[in-house]
Amino acid sequence: MISKNDRILCAKHRKGHFEGVLAVVNRFMDNIHSKYLFLGEKDFQQLYLIKKFLQYKFKTKIVGCKTIRNKNKLPLSSRNKLLSKISLKKCEKISKLLFNFSKKISKNLQNIKLLYLYRSKIKELCDKIEYFEIRNFTNLSKKISKKNFKIFIAYKINKIRLIDNI
Repeated sequence: MISKNDRILCAKHRKGHFEGVLAVVNRFMDNIHSKYLFLGEKDFQQLYLIKKFLQYKFKTKIVGCKTIRNKNKLPLSSRNKLLSKISLKKCEKISKLLFNFSKKISKNLQNIKLLYLYRSKIKELCDKIEYFEIRNFTNLSKKISKKNFKIFIAYKINKIRLIDNI
């Protein structure tokens, strides 16, 4: 169901995950017939794929909802409860780094050194980075401009997989 071009970010690292998500949401929408479906932007790729594959199949309007963050910019997630206080602090530092990176890269999208610099700073705080990419938020391609870019990350701390986008 998902095209080769969509096998990026989480879909690249979690084979079959979005096919399952789309099948479940498709079944719900077949049975529920709601006017609206509200989905969080925290899992932006999931929101994008649901819109892409299901928006025109149903009369339901799919609405993206802003990511809710704590005072230290960490996105709220049930997975946060699985983290120790030390790990949570590291995640909050990663979130702050992402916001800082976003601000700096928006001034010069061509400065690829910034990507490597921030990747190394983030790597110091986590066990593994699955991906750390800048993509176009309208189609998830790598063709970006100052007006259409979003930073995507998936990383692990103590075997807990966390995602974010700014």
